[in-house]
Amino acid sequence: MSFSIDGFNAGWLDAWSRKDVDRLVGFYSPDTVYKDPQTPAGLRGHDALRTYLTGLFGATPPMIYKPDETWPIPGGYCGRWYCHIGEGGKDGLMRGFDLVIIEDGLITH
Repeated sequence: MSFSIDGFNAGWLDAWSRKDVDRLVGFYSPDTVYKDPQTPAGLRGHDALRTYLTGLFGATPPMIYKPDETWPIPGGYCGRWYCHIGEGGKDGLMRGFDLVIIEDGLITH
């Protein structure tokens, strides 16, 4: 079975959209290092990621992520997306980008 970047990315963004912490954490390796603008020093491991996501999702409005484009890089992929913020996207549109490093089918960075 081959790895589908587009399929992986779509499922991952869907978990973000649904604010499904358990499903989302399942995309990451147990020793993952997660970084975003809110966590510039990074978070390490499932427990830290789960705690962060639970708080983040409790504090944010509905956010629906839609894949735009992906392209492979050594060890993973880059992906661009759009996020409709608020119920029905009434609070705005955000465009974003992720650098995703994958090992054995799980995000490590």
